[in-house]
Parts: sequence; structure tokens; C-alpha cells
Amino acid sequence: MKIEKNTAVTLLMKVTDTQGFVFDEGKQPTAYLHGGYDNLFPKIEAALEGQEPGYQTTVELATEDAFGERDEALVTTMPKAEFPPGVKVGGQIQRRGPDGEPRYYFVTKIKGPTVLLDGNHPLCGKAMRFILKVIDVRAATAEEIEHQHVHGEHGHHH
Repeated sequence: MKIEKNTAVTLLMKVTDTQGFVFDEGKQPTAYLHGGYDNLFPKIEAALEGQEPGYQTTVELATEDAFGERDEALVTTMPKAEFPPGVKVGGQIQRRGPDGEPRYYFVTKIKGPTVLLDGNHPLCGKAMRFILKVIDVRAATAEEIEHQHVHGEHGHHH
């Protein structure tokens, strides 16, 4: 079966920056619903369109096509007294962003009475390389299409 809209695609995906620093070895299969559901970057979906199991490719994405540029307006602080218990450096908390919408912030440092937070994705500001191998392609179920993601093996479990 070829990769097209509303197919469930399972692939191995090694992720590095363009200098070769490895962020994910891609040893565990991942599955996504193909067809513009924002489950993968659009340029990766475009590279996989029409392909079949066994297909391999490398896709390089410029910063703006991957996680975007860093936005220093998303770097902020909060008083440690207001900080939820049990969250540590490297963890995430949800709070309102500069636009008033809820967003996740990474806890980057706890310094005295202040907690430093960063709402940027950790890979913002980096050009990325994705080494892809298609393992399986199947028709997505009606429920997967309705939920806009793959369920079950290597996908999302409800």
C-alpha cells in the first residue's frame, strides 16, 4: 500500500541536527496518521507521499520548517512559592503564555526564590535532519481519522 491521505504509517525516524548530533536514535517505531493532521512536519509528509514500506530517505529541515526560531518572550520566571510541588528541573508546567493562551513551559533552573521557565521547544533554533525508513502502511480506521492520530501498536492508546 502507498502512503496517501488517511493511511497509518509506521516508520523508524532517526533525528539529528545538521552537524550529526543525535537527539533520537530512531530504534523504536513510531506511527502517525498521514494527510495533513499536523502529526509530522509538512515537508516530511511531502517526502513520504506516495511511498511504500521499505522506502528510505533523509529530509533536512531549516529552522523555520522544524521547531522554529527561539522566542525570548517565552523565557520567563515565577516565584518558587507559586511553583507546584513535585516538579523538578527538566519537567514541564502549564501556564498562560504572552498571548494569554495556555502553553507548556520547561523548568530550566530553580535559583533561590525564583523558578526559570522556557516555553520554547528544546530544539528551537536548530536545523534538523530526519533519517526515515517506512516499516508499514495501512488504511487508517474511521476512529483514527476522527481522532486525527493513530491508535494501537506504536501509536496513541486511549
